Formats: sequence, structure tokens, C-alpha cells
Amino acid sequence: MRDKHFHIAADSQLLKTIYRQVEEQLVMNRKAARRLIRLKLLLYLPLAACCYAALYFVHTPALFICCYMAYGMMAVLLAFNFSHDCAHNTVFKSKYANHLCFTLLYTLTGAHAEAWKQRHIYEHHYAPNVADYDPDLKISGLIRVLPGSRRRWYHRFQHWYAPLGYTLYSLFWIFVKDMLLLYSGRRSVRYHLSFWLQKTGYITYLLVLPLLFSAPPWYVVLGGFIGMHFLQSLFLLFTFLITHHVEATDYPDTNGDGYIKTSWLMNQVKSSNDMHPFSSTANFILGGFNNHIAHHLFPHVHHVHYPCISRILYAILEAHGIMPNHTSYFGGIRSHLRLLKRMGRPV
Repeated sequence: MRDKHFHIAADSQLLKTIYRQVEEQLVMNRKAARRLIRLKLLLYLPLAACCYAALYFVHTPALFICCYMAYGMMAVLLAFNFSHDCAHNTVFKSKYANHLCFTLLYTLTGAHAEAWKQRHIYEHHYAPNVADYDPDLKISGLIRVLPGSRRRWYHRFQHWYAPLGYTLYSLFWIFVKDMLLLYSGRRSVRYHLSFWLQKTGYITYLLVLPLLFSAPPWYVVLGGFIGMHFLQSLFLLFTFLITHHVEATDYPDTNGDGYIKTSWLMNQVKSSNDMHPFSSTANFILGGFNNHIAHHLFPHVHHVHYPCISRILYAILEAHGIMPNHTSYFGGIRSHLRLLKRMGRPV
């Protein structure tokens, strides 16, 4: 579905060149890839299980809260490394197995799996950073990143208050955003059933059971739950935001007929930002989110191959005079905050 982008012959030819050269040069060692995927699972899943089990054995309030927060981080890393790939059907041969795994792992984070998958696969990937096409641009009226959007007086301070607001993101997503999406249109019985099963399961295992069976008093349990979300939110949102919202990323315009004034290829490349794209360590931790240009061009390929794809991709783009956007992880956070500062200034 690329019919709403401008057709630019040179970019179409470049895209064919990218696909051809990656196919020719990329050597996929499938056995090594499967070993790496198993290693990730054997690392993140037991760590998550141990952190969760500790909630029922730890009596010290400070340590209890630390276990809650550690579990939250492990759940996010599991989602980064497995559920995202499952959403793109790159882990298992069976689409059903991918969807089941995706749903189960997303339930661990509290987000409604179906709602996220629909918006991510069919909307965000089609036209990132394009107003009225990319649902991820609907961050909040408190945050202004889109050129041409309305600037309010408080946006001049957004680079100061944004990190504080970001700590509430996962709570907002789980308990407000998903609910608004549920009632934003007509939904099937199956959609409602999956929504309430996932939300009930999440609240039960991560809040009700600790309240009933852990040793600390209720206010410590609630504090641990909220503290977990504060940490989750900062890591999750900063990682998401710096893949598309730093100083160098583009926000393509549309014309009066709704056509996007750039090619599909340039939309994907110029609107995305990489962090340590050739690093196997960064790729292991972030599940391919650090190779975001490669992911947008090759969403059907598992993220363990992205560092190799990025090397090929960067060479091709640079040979054609195109410099991909890339930062370090913390450099990306600083660049995002500088973007907020710039977008908050009066014109």
C-alpha cells in the first residue's frame, strides 16, 4: 500500500537496488539465529520469572519495590525482543503461533495486543511521521513535535516537563488510551473479549495477587506497581520516541488530495533514526529497535539479522548521497529533548 506516496522514479529504482543487494549479500545463518533467539529467551524469561516470584518472598519494602521495577523492565525487554517480531510474523512459521505468542507477551505489559498491532502494522509502518496517517504522532496535546501543528504557550517549557510526563505513559496507555480506542468505533465481540481478558489477566497477576499474597502492606505494593510503571514508561517512551523524533528526522507534508510529498522509501529512511545500528550488543538488548531504518524497510526479517542488513543498507544509501539518521542511545534522548525545545519556541 504505497499509492499515497509520490512516485519518484529514482527512489523506486534505489529501493529495488536495496532489496536486490541485501538479498545477494546477506548471509542468513538460520541455525545461529535460532541459537541467539533461544539465548535471549533463556535470559529474559527466567529473569522476569525470578523477579516476579521474588514479590512473594521479599519482606523489605525497598527491596520489594526494586523487584517490582526489575520485573517491569524484564517484561518490556521480552516485548522488545519477542512480541514485536511476533507481530511481524518473523519468529515462527505459523502466523497463529506468532499471534498467540505476541498476545501473551503483550498481556505481560498490560497493553491491548490487537489495538497496538492494528495501529503499528497497518498505519505507522505505512507512513511514519505523516500527520493523519501515523497514529504514533498523537502523543498528547502537551507535547509538540509536528511542524505546522498548533503551538501553545506551555510548549516553550516542554523540554523540561516532558520527561516527568513520560513517566506516566504506560499507566495512561493501559488504563486510558486502550479504553478510548475500545469505544472509538464499532468493535466485534471478539475484540471486546480479548480486551477484557487481557486487562483482567494483567491486573490480576500484577496487582491483585501481590496485594493478596505478598508480605508488604498494600501501600508498598501499590507504590511498587506505580514505581514499576514510572521506570517502564521512561525506558519505553524514550526508546520509542528517539526512533522517529530527533532533530534530524523528517515530517513529510501532504498535498490537498492527501498524497504524501515524498516517496515511500524516503519516508521510511528520513523519518527514522537508528541507535548503534551495527552493534550486536545494542541489537541484543533493544530487539532491533536500534536498527529502525532496517526494520521499516525489512519488517518481514527477524531483528537478529538487522546489524548485517544495516551495514549493507548504509553503504548503498551513502553511495547515493543519502546519510541515514543515527545517534547513540543517550545522544538520541538529548536530541529528542533539543527537538522539543526547538518546537516549543515562538516562531
